[in-house]
Amino acid sequence: MAPTISSSDVKQERRRNFNRRASDAMMPPRRMRAVEWIPMLLLAVGGLNWGLIGLFDYNLVSHLLGNMTTLSRVVYIAVGVCALYALYLSGRMSGNRRRQT
Repeated sequence: MAPTISSSDVKQERRRNFNRRASDAMMPPRRMRAVEWIPMLLLAVGGLNWGLIGLFDYNLVSHLLGNMTTLSRVVYIAVGVCALYALYLSGRMSGNRRRQT
């Protein structure tokens, strides 16, 4: 025989879920870890570099590190990897939001 669920049980469960969502929304933001802010820093460098290229035809990475030297290639690869990581994180974050609502 299946257990019966009373309307008061349903109301209590709804109240618990509401309170849980409200407390999650009011939590202070946590600090970013190094594994999170390093990719964001490299994405900012890449974005600023592309902005300079588009606006002024000036490649800051090439100016600082040389035109397609090994070090400049490492910077370009790191920015690309960080962009992929940012896509992965944004997918995870949107998945968490979908599950919470």
